[in-house]
Amino acid sequence: MAADNGGGTGGGCEPELSDSLRTFGAVLKALREEARLTQEQFAPLVQYSVAYVAKIEQGKRFPPRNLLDRSEDALGAVAGRVLAAAARSLTRKVGLASWFRQWAGIEEEAVSLYAYESSVVPGLLQPEPYIHALFERRLPPLTEEQFEQQVTARLERQRLLRARPNSTFSFIIEQALLDRRLAGTEVTIALLDHLLDVGRLRNVEIQVMPLVQEDHAGFEGPLYLAETMENRWVGYVEAHDCSMLVTDPKAASAMLQRYGKMRSQALSHRATTSLLEQMRGAL
Repeated sequence: MAADNGGGTGGGCEPELSDSLRTFGAVLKALREEARLTQEQFAPLVQYSVAYVAKIEQGKRFPPRNLLDRSEDALGAVAGRVLAAAARSLTRKVGLASWFRQWAGIEEEAVSLYAYESSVVPGLLQPEPYIHALFERRLPPLTEEQFEQQVTARLERQRLLRARPNSTFSFIIEQALLDRRLAGTEVTIALLDHLLDVGRLRNVEIQVMPLVQEDHAGFEGPLYLAETMENRWVGYVEAHDCSMLVTDPKAASAMLQRYGKMRSQALSHRATTSLLEQMRGAL
C-alpha cells in the first residue's frame, strides 16, 4: 500500500495545509521575538535544536505536543494559550496526499485497525530512518519542503499507537521485507529495534508471514481494515498513488475473512518476536 507505506508519499502537500503550518510558524516566531529571545536562546528552553525550531518557524515541521507545553513555560501562559489555539487549526493530515486523507481520518477514530503489507513495512510501524529511506527513493523526487512535511505527517500518524491504548492494532508483514534490508544494515537494525519496541505495546500485535507459506491467503495484495466506533468495518486498498475506500459491507466482510485467514497462516506474535530478535542478533 503505497500511501500508508508511503503514507501519503504521492501527490505532495496541499497549498492550504502548507499555509496553515507557515501561519503557526509565524505565530511562534512573533511570540518568541516578543519575549526578546533569539532562536539560540529559545531552543534550549523547549529542549529542541536551533535547526528544529527554525524549521517549525518556517512551516516545515509539525509542532510536537511537548514543544507547545514547553513554550508555555518559556514564553508565559498567555503565549501558551495563543500557541495552543494556533495548533488546533492545524491537522495531522498535513503532508498527506489528498486521496489518502479520507482513510487517515477513519484511521484516527478506529476501534480496531488491521493491516497486511507485502511491498513495504506499514507506515504506522516505520522508524524515522526507514521513512527517510523511502522518501529518498520516491519517484518523481520530492522537494525539500514536501520531504519534510511528509516525514512529519508519517511520524504524527504513529502517535495513534500510544494515544489510543484501547484501540487494537494488528499488522501482518512479509518476512521478505525484513530480509531485503532496504537502505542497508543500519536502517534495518533501526527497523527491527522499532518493531520489537512497538510490539511490546499491549494493544499492538505484529505477525510476520514466513518466506515459505504454501497456503497464503494474501495473494490478492495488501489490504487495510478499520472497525469504526459504530462497529462497522471499512476497507482500504491502494497502489501507485491511487486508492479505494471499501464501504460495501459484503466487500469489507470478504476482506475481513482474508485477513483472518492470514492471521492463522502467519507466525504468532510470540514467534514473530523471536524471529525479529534472531534477525537483529545476526546483524
